[in-house]
Order: sequence, then C-alpha cells, then structure tokens
Amino acid sequence: MSAVLLAIFPDYDVANRVRLALFEDGFPTDRIELTACCEPGRAALQPADTPHRQFARYFRGLLTKPEETEFPEALACRLDDGAAAVTVHPRGPVETLRATQILTGAQPTEVVRHELTDQRFEYAAARTAKPWVTHLWVENHSKAHCIYCRWFEKDLPEAE
Repeated sequence: MSAVLLAIFPDYDVANRVRLALFEDGFPTDRIELTACCEPGRAALQPADTPHRQFARYFRGLLTKPEETEFPEALACRLDDGAAAVTVHPRGPVETLRATQILTGAQPTEVVRHELTDQRFEYAAARTAKPWVTHLWVENHSKAHCIYCRWFEKDLPEAE
C-alpha cells in the first residue's frame, strides 16, 4: 500500500487553501485529494447509498492497517459535521517532510499517518546530489560521441 498523509480541517475553505499550497509547492494534482460534503472528490466514486457511507468506504480503502479500523467511520462523521480532509500521497522522505510541514502549518484538527516509514520504491526526489540521467547525457567535453562510448569512456584511446 502507498503512503498516506491525511489531515482534517475545520472547514472547506482552510482545506482548499492547503490543497492549493501543496500544489504550488510542486505536488502533482493526482496525489492531492480534498474530500468534503460540498466537494466529495474520489469518495463520490464509492458505491454506497449515502455520502457518509461513501466517505467511510473511501477512507477504509486508504487506511488498511488493523489498528486503523476505527478511523474511517470517525473521519466520515467529521466530514458530515462540516469538516474537510486533505489527503496527500507523498513519495519518499523529502515529499513526506514537506507535506507534513504544509499540513501541520495550517493547524489541522487531526492528522493521520499511514505507511510513511515504509516507502521502499516510492521516490520523487533523487537520493543523491547528481541525478541518474547525467550518466546517460553525453556532454561536449567528453571523449565519447555516443551513449555506448560514454559507458566505456575509460577504455577509449586518448585523442591526439
């Protein structure tokens, strides 16, 4: 399951400002979700006969650990009372830290963290200072004239 950072805000306006702040910070729109009674978002796609049940099913799909079983119903009740939720799917420690700073800076009433420490294959930012693409990029100052030669550049004869 992927990492989830979910924050509950007292009203829709605050949550909408947080969603915009996340977007302006560089988070892709497909990894930021706003859920409220006036804008149910992806929760509206859940098969259920009431918005409350749609919210509960949606949160149940996000929060899957055995110790999180009581959260979906409680979060759905909070949304019924006028609150709004902002959900972020961060990739890697850099995005997790930044999303946490933005969400907590807006003073949410509650924050739920799911699978944040186990993000083995989810990285949006490079772990090193030099991006991997530079290993494939052929610069003018190189002796290599193609990618193949770049890989074996140390074996090329010296130019005279």
